[in-house]
Amino acid sequence: MLRISDISFSIEGRPLFAGASATIPEGHKVGLVGPNGTGKTTLFRLIRGELTLDGGEISLPSRAKVGGVAQEVPSSSTSLLDTVLAADEERASLLTEAESATDPHRIAEVHARLTDIDAWSGEARASSILRGLGFDTEAQQRPCSDFSGGWRMRVALAGVLFAQPDLLLLDEPTNYLDLEGALWLEQYLARYPHTVIVISHDRDLLNRAVGAILHLEDKQLTLYQGGYDTFARTRRLRREAQAAQAKKQEARRAHLQSFVDRFRAKATKAKQAQARVKMLEKMEPITAPEEAAKQVFTFPEPEQLSPPIIAMEGAAVGYGGPAILKRLNLRIDQDDRIALLGRNGEGKSTLSKLLADKLEVMEGKITRSSKLRIGYFAQHQVDELDLGETPLTHLQRERPEEHPSKLRARLAGFGLGADQAETAVGKLSGGQKARLSLLLATLDAPHLLILDEPTNHLDIESREALVTALTEYSGAVVLVSHDMHLLGLVADRLWLVKGGAVAPYQGDLESYRAELLAPAPEERAAKAAAPKPAKPSRDAMSALKRELRDCEARVEKLTEMLEKLDAKLADPALYEAGKASDLAVWQAKHAEATQAMERAEALWMAALEKLEAAEQG
Repeated sequence: MLRISDISFSIEGRPLFAGASATIPEGHKVGLVGPNGTGKTTLFRLIRGELTLDGGEISLPSRAKVGGVAQEVPSSSTSLLDTVLAADEERASLLTEAESATDPHRIAEVHARLTDIDAWSGEARASSILRGLGFDTEAQQRPCSDFSGGWRMRVALAGVLFAQPDLLLLDEPTNYLDLEGALWLEQYLARYPHTVIVISHDRDLLNRAVGAILHLEDKQLTLYQGGYDTFARTRRLRREAQAAQAKKQEARRAHLQSFVDRFRAKATKAKQAQARVKMLEKMEPITAPEEAAKQVFTFPEPEQLSPPIIAMEGAAVGYGGPAILKRLNLRIDQDDRIALLGRNGEGKSTLSKLLADKLEVMEGKITRSSKLRIGYFAQHQVDELDLGETPLTHLQRERPEEHPSKLRARLAGFGLGADQAETAVGKLSGGQKARLSLLLATLDAPHLLILDEPTNHLDIESREALVTALTEYSGAVVLVSHDMHLLGLVADRLWLVKGGAVAPYQGDLESYRAELLAPAPEERAAKAAAPKPAKPSRDAMSALKRELRDCEARVEKLTEMLEKLDAKLADPALYEAGKASDLAVWQAKHAEATQAMERAEALWMAALEKLEAAEQG
């Protein structure tokens, strides 16, 4: 159980928590939500003990392991699989000790603990997690240095999931995942065997993967049961009730005060007036909830162009080698709202760059309206902002002829107020940087707006504001996003990018979700062919053989240990007078080693049976 008791904490004199309390029962899955900048990430640092509380206490069970995603995975020559296996420090340490330990008693303890934590299936489990996050068998054997920072963050996520801490803290884990990775994580977290707290602005994840919402607002923590939609509904009703109570109390106060003002000076009414004064003094004030600052995006409106604004005939595109996408026959009109679907690596970003005129066609042709203006937003553009400049200077560079007051108005139209306009970009939040990049992408009132993962770092209120802006926007929209809530509210056409082709997807988003989560074709084939099991893959056979070798090695080691213990117990000197305590110790060690051998032999037999069954399948 995680207990947060009356905590207070300030940063540079600004209080983030003031007497905040919450209790998270063991095994619960909780979403931590609240506006950007209220202290969600700081709360994680306080739980991990990286920061010192000003007051109050945060308590966990003794020996509870707390884990979160490392900020950076080293760009090393270690393979992805070995990097993830090393993330479970206890397992790695015990396996190393099992190779070097000489004390029979300790060897028995080590092997018993390895069995308890299911260490022998670790490699298969680590491989499964990496596969769920988008790494196939070949990629898992490649070194971390082969991958970009975003992909290495997935490896860091895989590592902490593999280590299975008692309290798992995840801060915006879907920001570096694509749609299929986000859906896989939803299911994984829902089945995770321990406590999870996840900071997320992904409504689907907060509705499907957690059972409670911890809301941080006004320096307080409030725990709501249910997913995000239930929380939003409950909170709205509470706020409405609070506002009604405050209004009723204000009317009551006004009535009592009116009586006091009228009759306080009259002797015949003095007692009644004084009684009402006391009633006013005892009345606990009810404060109406403050309205949250409305988040906005204001997209400039483009003029209308004759359709189509883009047309492709037999187009192919790539990066100098073989074409990534071929035989593209596509058309976009100005009123289109298109979501690009497809697994990672199929070419969604390639198509986005082609549409944005950042790639040339290799064959065929693409025709664009002569007056077409295109706005393009991708996450890497947020990372390329000049951290030393302010949002205002970014706009001045793009619009040197415009008066600063008009540029400030543009910034305000994207939720960047006077303070943020003059703040260095490096000191802005991730959401504020994303707003600035969106403003720069739409500065020219584009007829076509291409958005590649626009919601990363945007809080839920900002995402809802983006939905509103895109719905009202009179240009065409092409969306790539792992946020299915956004896709469902904005897109009215779905294009599937698969196998080098792009074609309209015939189903809806729910059917696509079911398709992504369905078992792989080989798994479905295995079930259909039951009771005869499908022939295991080469990788699966290798894993079974490796498991059998590990089991055999354990049995051999324990056999050697038991032989040494038998020799010790056969020594007549051990039974001499005065040696009773030594004899008891060695007998206990022998009993423990015997039990360890029984477990090891059982595992060995099970591994042997699995391998034989696989070979006969």
